[in-house]
Order: sequence, then structure tokens, then C-alpha cells
Amino acid sequence: MSNARRQGRAASYNRRMPAPPPSSSGRLRGFSRGAFRAELPGLFRLAGPVVVAELGWMSMGLVDTIMVGPLGPDAIGATGLGGTVLMAVAIFGMGVLLGLDTLVSQAFGAGDTETCRRWLAHGLALAALLTPPMLGVLWVIDVRMDVAGLHPSVEALTRPYLGAVAWSLPPLLAYSSCRRYLQGIGIVRPITFALVSANLVNVVVNWVLIYGHFGLPALGVRGAAWATVLSRVYMLVVLAGAIVLHARADALVRAWRAGIERAWLGRLMALGLPAAAQITLEVGVFAAATTLAGQLDPVALASHQIALNVISFLFMVPLGIASSAAVRVGHAVGRRDADGAGRAGWSAIALTLAFMSGSALVLWTMPATLIRAFTSDAAVLALASRLLALAALFQLFDGLQVVTTGSLRGLGDTRTPVLWNILGHWVLGLPIAWWLCFPMQWGVVGLWVGLATGLTWCGVILLVVWHRRSRALDFTHGGGVTPLELRPVAMP
Repeated sequence: MSNARRQGRAASYNRRMPAPPPSSSGRLRGFSRGAFRAELPGLFRLAGPVVVAELGWMSMGLVDTIMVGPLGPDAIGATGLGGTVLMAVAIFGMGVLLGLDTLVSQAFGAGDTETCRRWLAHGLALAALLTPPMLGVLWVIDVRMDVAGLHPSVEALTRPYLGAVAWSLPPLLAYSSCRRYLQGIGIVRPITFALVSANLVNVVVNWVLIYGHFGLPALGVRGAAWATVLSRVYMLVVLAGAIVLHARADALVRAWRAGIERAWLGRLMALGLPAAAQITLEVGVFAAATTLAGQLDPVALASHQIALNVISFLFMVPLGIASSAAVRVGHAVGRRDADGAGRAGWSAIALTLAFMSGSALVLWTMPATLIRAFTSDAAVLALASRLLALAALFQLFDGLQVVTTGSLRGLGDTRTPVLWNILGHWVLGLPIAWWLCFPMQWGVVGLWVGLATGLTWCGVILLVVWHRRSRALDFTHGGGVTPLELRPVAMP
């Protein structure tokens, strides 16, 4: 495909966007019932496959938990804890690469596909630079795991799991770069295919390695870890193939030969580091809560892990919508359409609230049905049901905080969410969780009350921030914002 045809594709994509209405004078920038209806088709085209991809991503963890379930609560807790620790570290690198959402989508919105490919090259280079120190962090965690005070039976299984699954980090970061590039240019079906089919790979390899089939030894939880490694290598290969098929090899080589420039890496990190800090803080607070749950008995840890898996699976829907919001808002900024940016963000927020209302109803009315997919242990069933009932109460706020973060990322503002996540999760939520869990002796239920408090804070505050930021957009007479011009929004 020629470069002219690729430029034409970007222009055609922009022509398919809903025509921007006159500048919004209402309270919500660019948003009305008619604007919402006009935005939905484009949002669904992008969000639908991305949501399926996010569900496929989460399903890999669920598959591991379900398939080690027959090994007992210790195995469930160890697999969940090891996976949580890995993601608490890996999410930093994946977060840095979130800067590609803004840079690729805005370049594509402006019709500059060559710059999109150059950002892909810089994303892959940054992924390679991040891998060694992050593997070092995982090694230190493995060596010093004894200081966490885990239950001995859980620690004995967590060590081999983490030691093996850590090797999925290099392909995971490279995959993340490829994914952000494809999402930014509006090509999302290969991402969906990669994650859905990777689950099939994971199921088969889990079955072979966990329980020992085809003459191979039964590796238990370590087998689940190696299945995850192979699945993530497969995902990278699929996306790399999709990129080569979409762009001629010589165009990709030309983008790479243009060189890796320090200024470009600096701009990517200027956007990505705050995003990485925000997402690491959020995932880290759940990892910290899981570590605290590991100091309780295996039933409490297993209940926490199962309930966390359920709500994390549901969370993939607003996460996918948030990723789509970042791209849709970024495209609007690239074509200098302030009302279009506001409309894209508010439509994503409305869609998220609708879904999370339904998920809250499901969690409140049928928690036991969901938990039986993981275990039939009566004690775990009873405790995890209580945790899901609590989760129902914060679903709306959990959805709000992630979709507003995505919308802000489309504008290039990755710094503001960091500030409010620190205050909400680490200054407010986690201390309350610890206090209720241990001094007040509420156990794992107290942990979840604290987590809910932090999520509620973040959801409300970031909604106000998005409202202010979207109303302030102005591209007339050469005005507007660029990613590096944005500063955190102060609250009264």
C-alpha cells in the first residue's frame, strides 16, 4: 500500500467522523442527546473490539486461577498473588508506553502516518530499555519475599510461579508497543484476535503443564506460569504480523532507519511516565491489599483473589472504553475539533456508567453464582460473596475514574490523574483498609471497604477535572493545547 493511499486512509477516517456541531454553550462540552447518538457508532466500532481484547486479556488470569483451582486454596492464592506482583511491576512499563495513545492518535488524526510509524519504533526501543531493570525488580521481590509475612504454604507456591512468569515481561512490553500503535491508527481487530486466540493457547498449555500430559511432568502452579509466558510470546507474534501486513516492510524499515532520537523518547516519556505512575499506583494499591490479605489465612486470601478476579474481569469493559476514549479524543485533538473531543469523552463516560450500573446489579444479586465458577469450598464461597456485595457499591466510581483518565490521556494530560490517585488510593484508601483489616479486626472485608473509599474519591474528582479540561479546549485562531503544555488541574 502506497504512502499516498495511507494518507488517504487517515483522511477518509476523519471524514467518517460526525460533523462537529456549533461550539457547545451547555454545561457538557460538545455533548447532547443528538451528539451522543452521532458519536456512538464510531465509539462502538473502536470500543467493541478493544473491550473484547481487554476481556481476553483478563481471561488469561481467570483461566490460570480456574485451572489451578483443583489444587486447593493455597494454589489459587499463590497464582493470584504471583500474577498480581508481576503486573504491579510490568504495569509501569506498559504505562510508560501509554504515551503512544496520545502521540499516535493525534498524528493519525492529523493525517501523518509516517510519524505514527516513527512513534512505533520509539515505543519498541523504549520497551527494550525498560525490560532489564524491571526484570531486576522482579528478581529482588522473589529473593526478599520472606519479608512480606505471607502464609508459609502460600509463599512456597508463589516463589516458583513468580520465577517462571517473570519471563513473560519482555514479550509483554513489546506487545504493548505494537498494540498502542494499532489502536492509535484505528486498527483493533488483530488485537482482539490475538488475545482471544491466546486464551485457547493458554488453556491447552495449562492443561498439559499443570497436570502433566503427553508424557510431560505435572508442574502445578509453575506450569500455569510457563503457559502464560508462551501465550504472551504468541500475542506479540500475532500483532507484529498484523503490523507488517498493514504497512509495507520498507515503510517500517524506513521508520526504524530514521533513527531513535532522544527528543522523541523524551516526549514519549514525558507523557508516559505520569501515565505509568498513575496506573502503577492504582494496580499497586490492589497488589498491596493482596499482600495484606496474604497475611490472613488461606481462605481469606482465596476469597480476596476470586472476588478480585471477578471485578477485574468486569473492569475490562470500562478499561476498553477508556482506551477507545483516549484514541477518539486524540483523533479530535489532531484535527483540532474541540467539540468533537468533548463529545467523544462524554459519550464514553455515559456508556461506561450504563455498563457499570448493570454490573453492580449482577454483583449484588448473584455473587455466589459467579464464585462457583472458581471453587465449591463453602468457606470461600461465603466470604467471597460478601466481598462482591461490597464491590457492587463502588462499580460506578471505578468506571468513572478509568474512563475519565482515558479521556484526559487523549488530550495529552497524563499528570493530573497521578496526583489524585496518590491522594485517593495511597493517602486515603490503603491506610483505611489496613486500619479496618487489622486494628479493627474486620479482616479482608475491611481491606475492601478501604479500597472502595479510594476508588470513590478518584472517580468523583477526575470527573470534575475532565469537565473543566474539556470546557477549556479552544483551537480557534491557532489556540489549543499540546501534550507538553498541559499541567495538572488544581481543585478548590
